[in-house]
Amino acid sequence: MPRFRYVAMDGNGTEAEGVIDADSQAQAVNAIRAKGMFPTRVSEVGGGARSKKRTNAPARQSSTGSGQGFQLSSLFKPRVKPKRLMVFTRQLATLIDAGLPLLRGLRILLKQEKSKGLREALAGMGESVEGGSTFSEALGQYPHIFDNLYVNMVRAGEAGGVLEEVLTRLAEFQEKAERIKAKIKSAMVYPVVVLVAALGILTFLMIFIIPRFAAIFDDLLGGKALPGLTQVVIGFSNLIANRWYLILGVIFGSVILFKVLKATPQGAVILDNIKLKVPPFGGLFRKGAIARFARTLGTLMGSGVPVLQALSIVRDTAGNSVVSNAIQDVHDAVKEGESMATPMESCGVFPGMVVSMVDVGEETGALPEMLVRIADNYDEEVDNAVEGMTSIIEPIMIVLLALIIGTIVIAMFVPLISIISEMT
Repeated sequence: MPRFRYVAMDGNGTEAEGVIDADSQAQAVNAIRAKGMFPTRVSEVGGGARSKKRTNAPARQSSTGSGQGFQLSSLFKPRVKPKRLMVFTRQLATLIDAGLPLLRGLRILLKQEKSKGLREALAGMGESVEGGSTFSEALGQYPHIFDNLYVNMVRAGEAGGVLEEVLTRLAEFQEKAERIKAKIKSAMVYPVVVLVAALGILTFLMIFIIPRFAAIFDDLLGGKALPGLTQVVIGFSNLIANRWYLILGVIFGSVILFKVLKATPQGAVILDNIKLKVPPFGGLFRKGAIARFARTLGTLMGSGVPVLQALSIVRDTAGNSVVSNAIQDVHDAVKEGESMATPMESCGVFPGMVVSMVDVGEETGALPEMLVRIADNYDEEVDNAVEGMTSIIEPIMIVLLALIIGTIVIAMFVPLISIISEMT
């Protein structure tokens, strides 16, 4: 009988290794699950490289977003839009809830799917499930579409026999994220349009209008000194018109420097820390990060994922290095037997209200529900903050644009007034 070496996590999130006898890899996975553990790697002993197979999630990602399992070929795989993935999840949950077998549901969705990337994934997943793999194992073969959160929630749903419920929660999670993203995008449309128009007007003035005034001043003033404000405006005009490549170089260099810093752990922490503190957007970013943390953790725990495993997933999907490090501290403290509230309070990232609600949730045994409430509350605060910020940004940008244009006009007309006075 073949023997399989495995790596699995128990209910407390502790990793364990061992060897098990089974007729096939699928039977080995089922036997490991029967022990109450979640297998993360199962490979046949002595089976060679061809028999090795990862059974669930893609390689864990670091807080900076670079996973150990990253391959250059994944950059060229067709992507699936989050909205398309959300619709797929909702449709699959509905089909399974209606009593259709998983394989038939996948084939029904394959027939009507138009996204090339998702069609390829559905075809491959159908073959894997038909060959005896679990749904989570099939999802794990497409990490560029289904992230760590998605795969682990499905695995928890399979283990608890509530796959349709977990898929429904995933769909609701994705729908909520898409709604917030759409609100932010729609709120930023007007400020972005005003900003682009302002930059276009300023560029036109600096390149075509100001140089003509400068030539007129040279002819009429006969080398006399111009007012200081006029000299500054003409200097900026010359810089933009004749040294535009320097400006583009500074912008390009700044972008490269930002990406290089973001790619290093220390630089990512510095930039993300600034991101959370810079006014007036710091509070908005912090609330968004807390809402994401609470909703993801609450959804995972509510779906049956062990708390330590859930914290590891949330850490890797936090999207902010400072928050990821704080979650890692919480994970380490919980692993040592402490509550979540104490390390959350000491790290200084989470507000007191969040810490208090988590403490109450742990005391009452309703932590997943409490985390979802925290997420709902902060999502609402993010919505209100975006609306309030938009209402403030619009008049500020208009006033700022008026000041800039007014300054240019004054700078150009002061010398003209002086010339007209001398002529009279």
